[in-house]
Amino acid sequence: MVTIQDVAKAAGVSPMTVSHVINHHPHVKNETRERVLRAIDELGYRVNVAARNLRTGRTGTIGLAVPEVDRPYYGQLAAEIIAAAAGHGLKVAIEQTGASREGELAALALSRNRLYDGLILSTVGLGPADTDLLKVDHPVVILGERIFDGPVDHVAMPNVAGARAATAHLIERGCRRVALVDGLRRGEVDVSSLRYDGYREALDAAGLPFDPRLVAPIERLTMEHGAAAARRLAGSGAEFDGVFCVTDTVAIGVLRGLADSGLSVPRDVKVIGFDNVAEGAYLVPSLSSIDPDHALMAGTAVGFLAERIAEKGKKGARGPAAREFIGDFSLVARESTGA
Repeated sequence: MVTIQDVAKAAGVSPMTVSHVINHHPHVKNETRERVLRAIDELGYRVNVAARNLRTGRTGTIGLAVPEVDRPYYGQLAAEIIAAAAGHGLKVAIEQTGASREGELAALALSRNRLYDGLILSTVGLGPADTDLLKVDHPVVILGERIFDGPVDHVAMPNVAGARAATAHLIERGCRRVALVDGLRRGEVDVSSLRYDGYREALDAAGLPFDPRLVAPIERLTMEHGAAAARRLAGSGAEFDGVFCVTDTVAIGVLRGLADSGLSVPRDVKVIGFDNVAEGAYLVPSLSSIDPDHALMAGTAVGFLAERIAEKGKKGARGPAAREFIGDFSLVARESTGA
């Protein structure tokens, strides 16, 4: 097996210089770096990652735990986090929690067992009552709405403000009977409850009455359930001329359900979603949506985590108290609202 000493001898440098090159140390001359890299290539040297991890106490990898990996939103989010992590010299391992409390606890346990240097956890199953479970000895950043005032950093979307803007956009486009397709609200703070609040605020601000018949809660925020909700609304006899969907995934299903019911978008019904997934621009009609700036959220979450990882490596270092960041948003108007 080729050793670091072999590389140093071939390159005419010290083993410490080879180590600096391998670990991307900035204070190495370009000529020296190139000579070391050439020796590594010629000798076929491979870094013993396991040994380095034992020595440094780090893996160079962070975990990203999301409810489902086959949703457009989570795919887009993962890509942004991978890009942001690369800027900190970190790799990303992705886990699927199945949108369950058990899956999210398992992700926390993997990080605890030192498979990751830290974890970004998109919560759906864990709630405010589980706050104490987040008091762990490794860095964790919560991405989502389910846990507030916890012991870890938290990055959230502008849910209420974004939902209010989405509903107001439909009203500005002439809608007077705006329906809402959201998730089941179980009395806890989550995406659906916050976006429901924004929806109600927009109706109140416009002086429009709230009609509970126009709220269609669904068990899961999927295209299938969105389509079924649209068909139920269309067959209920309640008049509606606009639909705010709490996610773009749901909105894609709603577009299908309205078409199945013989309703044309945007002629008969205008539709807007939330998340601005890339696929929305290529639908027919293209989907209007709230863009929560995925790159900013991902960059903030990774930045928080990288800081905590660095703090943990400094003896006696105490970082700032738990931080909360709520991002900004923009409204992207497309064909589904008559743009």
